[in-house]
Amino acid sequence: MGRGSESESASDSNGWSRARGLVVKTLVLIGGAILLKRLTKSTTRWDHARIVARSLSGEKFSREQASRDPDNYFNIRTLTCPAAEMVDGSNVLYFEQAFWRTPQKPFRQRFAMVKPCPKDLKCDVEVSSYAIRDVEEYKNFCDRPRDQRPLPEEVIGDIAEHLTTIYLKRCERGKRCLYEGSTPPGGFPNSWNGATYCTSELSILKNNEIHTWDRGYDEDGNQVWGVKEGPYEFKPAPASSFNGMFSPLNFPPSEPMEKRIEGSFVLQE
Repeated sequence: MGRGSESESASDSNGWSRARGLVVKTLVLIGGAILLKRLTKSTTRWDHARIVARSLSGEKFSREQASRDPDNYFNIRTLTCPAAEMVDGSNVLYFEQAFWRTPQKPFRQRFAMVKPCPKDLKCDVEVSSYAIRDVEEYKNFCDRPRDQRPLPEEVIGDIAEHLTTIYLKRCERGKRCLYEGSTPPGGFPNSWNGATYCTSELSILKNNEIHTWDRGYDEDGNQVWGVKEGPYEFKPAPASSFNGMFSPLNFPPSEPMEKRIEGSFVLQE
């Protein structure tokens, strides 16, 4: 009688141990599945917009390209940084370009608004460029201490006319780029140097390098400004930007530079 009870008790104990083991294993599997799901969760539309905004930001130069082909490209410094955030979450970036040797004298200043594409469009991120109401107020914006910059609400109030919008899509696997895209067919109105419309192309590479190609055309389809040979290639600033300060590549050209220079967020005067 006693032996039977002991045998049944041992059997029950073994059963409970196996049950507890199964419960623990199940919980571990469920927890692992939840963690894996979180880790592999698909990138959201706003994630794409944030990646593009971060990739566009920073100090970048076209020095290497200008060294390879000084007849068609100049060593341009492009500097971009966050300036404000809209109510809907769109990022507003301030952007300027200058000759590397004279960064305090930008020849192009713009706001760029980065946000997800509307769901009805076949793209991931749209980058729109806007004129600035008072460009002098924003000169060297990114180089200043934060307490010496216009406030975000002032930035939003100083966003002027819309110039262009580039629609970006994620690049296919195996390509060097993360995102690439262009303005829609027909581009956007532009009247500089005899143009009637302009187009822009933008590629964001995996090393934060950006390639931009802006061109203006007259009513007959003839290109009247912008580089013809290919996009400008802007690479992140090296650890030291002082080598080669007095290179001829860093001096302003003798001919009107707007006809030969193009960069992010098209020139439209």
